[in-house]
Amino acid sequence: MRNKWNRRTIVLAAAALIMTAGAASGRAMAYFTTYVTAEGGKELQLGFTATEPEEKIVNGAKEITIKNTGENDCYVRVKVFAGSKYTLTLGESDSHWKAGADGYYYWTEILPAGEGGITGILKINIGCEDAEADSFNVIVVQECTPVPYDEEGGQLSWDKVDWSREANVVKTGEGNP
Repeated sequence: MRNKWNRRTIVLAAAALIMTAGAASGRAMAYFTTYVTAEGGKELQLGFTATEPEEKIVNGAKEITIKNTGENDCYVRVKVFAGSKYTLTLGESDSHWKAGADGYYYWTEILPAGEGGITGILKINIGCEDAEADSFNVIVVQECTPVPYDEEGGQLSWDKVDWSREANVVKTGEGNP
């Protein structure tokens, strides 16, 4: 009796070998991808931008300076409001303040973080119809935003800042989830 290998036997043997190898490698792949663990970590803390305005009345003008007390560099803008009997005009201010079309005055340089970051003086002259007025109410609203960056990591200039952005900040503390 001759022991002959025919084509059908060879194909079935090869298919069985491939299926066995595939089934075994699938478990091996799962072992390396499913059961891999890693240890360690890095705590990430995001800093906040905080500014403090200082206002003084000097010779019928309101002098406004802004100090960046936060942890990030920022841009600043200021808007001044008063009653209808007052006329507000920009006085002789530092050259880095620019009047915007929206009624805000923009500090055109980056205000560095820390106690040392103080802007130049913004002077708003206060004209009053009542010459005998010894007190007046002028409201100063100041806003700041962290310096934004473009896709390449470069800082955007003051006139490219989107002031309509909102920060969704959730602070958790003791007793809060």
